[in-house]
Amino acid sequence: MATTDVPEEPSQGQSLFTVLVALVANGLLAIAKSAAAALTGSAAMVAEAAHSWADTGNEVFLVIAERSGSRPRDEKHPRGYGRATYAWSMVAAFGLFTAGAVVSIWHGVTELAAESADEASYTVNYVVLGLAFVLEGSSFLQASRQVHGASRRFGMHPLRYVARTSNPTLRAVFFEDFSALLGILIAAAGIGLHQLTGNSIYDALGSIAIGLLLAFVAVFLIRRNMDYLLGEGPTADTRSRVIAGILEHPQVERLTYLHLEYVGPQRLFVVAAVDLVGDDTEDHLALRLRAVEADIERHPLIEDAVLTVAPPDEASLTP
Repeated sequence: MATTDVPEEPSQGQSLFTVLVALVANGLLAIAKSAAAALTGSAAMVAEAAHSWADTGNEVFLVIAERSGSRPRDEKHPRGYGRATYAWSMVAAFGLFTAGAVVSIWHGVTELAAESADEASYTVNYVVLGLAFVLEGSSFLQASRQVHGASRRFGMHPLRYVARTSNPTLRAVFFEDFSALLGILIAAAGIGLHQLTGNSIYDALGSIAIGLLLAFVAVFLIRRNMDYLLGEGPTADTRSRVIAGILEHPQVERLTYLHLEYVGPQRLFVVAAVDLVGDDTEDHLALRLRAVEADIERHPLIEDAVLTVAPPDEASLTP
């Protein structure tokens, strides 16, 4: 199987750098937004602070996910530790839901019933939100570069690619940064309407809107990680390329069955039924199958390959 048969997604080193950029940005913003919320009492700013603290914690989980999932396979885990990336990424998404969405919605609802209070300083909020937009935009730009580069290699629209990618940390950073930028605009609108009308209900509604946005993103990320933990397979295009790659192997004459599933970011488990060229004894055939398996596993996308003998009456798969 030639190494050029299947386009590769971004490397774990690239994804880790993207996560670290987001971690630094969100950590700084969490401190700044918390200070602004304490000074002004803005419900929308409290929601934004909760959002940034949730994102900061999530990035820590995503760093753990990258480190845990990159360990090489061993006897206890013959298909590697890649699925640990999905497990830790799902923990991060749940943290976004509880620490971000629930806190923001709860605080907004509480503020709706509270007595209206004047902002200590609208200027502080606008300055912090402006700084947040710049820092979040820088982190989102890094994630977008990675997404656009990979989507071009796969011939997919960037949004479709980031929704389908087997890389959960890239997906998490992209959507968290995108929701953070939207959240900043929502917070600015709520604070601005509060300032213009003198009615704090707009500030509280901004907090609730931010919470609902975070809840939507969190549920989406949780579902996608569950899909991969349950053994989601690659796209039809990737499957066709794998079929073509196996059939191009000089020892393979037919390929009658193929099972593919992701066992980690950019790592596939392959089960295939093949007919090898020539006519061998059973012992010799078993050795040749093991040799072809080893060749297939040399491809950077393949974590583990298991080959069996194809029935003589079954037609070969085609790309």
